[in-house]
Amino acid sequence: MPQGLSTEELSKLETLICSARSVHRGEALYRSGDRFDNLYAVRSGSMKTLMAHRDGREQVTGLRLAGEALGLDGISEDRHACSAVALEDSTVCIVPYTALKSLCREIGSMQERLHKLLGEQIVREAAQMMVLGSLSADERVAAFLLDVSERNAQRGYSSAEFNLRMTREDMGSYLGMTLETVSRTLSRFQKRGLIDTQGKHIRIVDLDGLRQV
Repeated sequence: MPQGLSTEELSKLETLICSARSVHRGEALYRSGDRFDNLYAVRSGSMKTLMAHRDGREQVTGLRLAGEALGLDGISEDRHACSAVALEDSTVCIVPYTALKSLCREIGSMQERLHKLLGEQIVREAAQMMVLGSLSADERVAAFLLDVSERNAQRGYSSAEFNLRMTREDMGSYLGMTLETVSRTLSRFQKRGLIDTQGKHIRIVDLDGLRQV
């Protein structure tokens, strides 16, 4: 959220953030249908977002890493459309939305940044539609690993090695695949020398090869 803000504007945003909240692994930050009052920024750890079908089945709809925003799904209806659950012990910064709107009216660059966050979410969801609708199983897993790699690099973390806290089952839900297919695909990638996996630790060995899947 601070991208593009001056030192003075950043100071005003920091005064707006009321607190940081710890969210333990498996705990929900908010649930679908909860009243929308705040936006959140993942300070440490990672979160998954889920949507529930009317029959009770849940689908993983997103992965949020440290430095990324959460809660934008609540803006349209003043109720959260998704649930957000911690994949590991995490902390989030709480940004009261009413106060943020006032700040946006005062600082044009803050309003522009909020619009960019909304635009990024639209683009991410459109890309996910293409993944689910057009790509093979191998292409889906490769696209997911490359996406996590690029997002880590954007935030100053390693693009080649990371701990992926999603379970294989969560990955399958997110990618529209079975747990078994995800596991087989990762094993196949490892045999081809594209990646090395040790539990939740992923190391991309051949980035160009992964892009060509």
